[in-house]
Amino acid sequence: MKIGIVSDTHGSLTAWRMAYMLLKEADVIVHCGDILYHGPRNPLPDGYQPRELAEELNGTTVPLLFAKGNCDAEVDQLLLNYPLESPYLHLITPDFKILFHHGHHFAPEEIPAKIARNYQVVVSGHTHLPGIQRFGSVITLNPGSPSLPKNQPQLPTVAMIDGRQLKILELHHGTVLESLAI
Repeated sequence: MKIGIVSDTHGSLTAWRMAYMLLKEADVIVHCGDILYHGPRNPLPDGYQPRELAEELNGTTVPLLFAKGNCDAEVDQLLLNYPLESPYLHLITPDFKILFHHGHHFAPEEIPAKIARNYQVVVSGHTHLPGIQRFGSVITLNPGSPSLPKNQPQLPTVAMIDGRQLKILELHHGTVLESLAI
């Protein structure tokens, strides 16, 4: 199973289109939140067109799942044909159980014990910093942000889980920046 992962598009149609080019072969794409609104602490990203982004997401042929982020509001749901209600998504694959969330409720190094007991992979966004880390028995994955990256150098990123392989992909060329085989 191929799972495309994106987070923190913050209303950028340009970033979504580039992300989708890398993720369109996935069986499902999970968005870890902060979908349409740029947020009061962020600058407007290039290609900031939240209404058009919502329309494009609604027309996407790959199935989409969304976790609600801290910048996602009830009014966003009016534009999206997908539920944007839950802060957590649970996905069970033949290889492992994955918990997706935005990342503003707890940091990767603070994974609650009940989550660590039940999930092998925890995916979150929020920080705009891509990375794959292991904390005890749990692997954490952050896809970074395709629109407002905060890594140095500022490289827009997304992620892919392909079977037992986790990858962080640079948005412009699809270069694998980091990977981990489980």
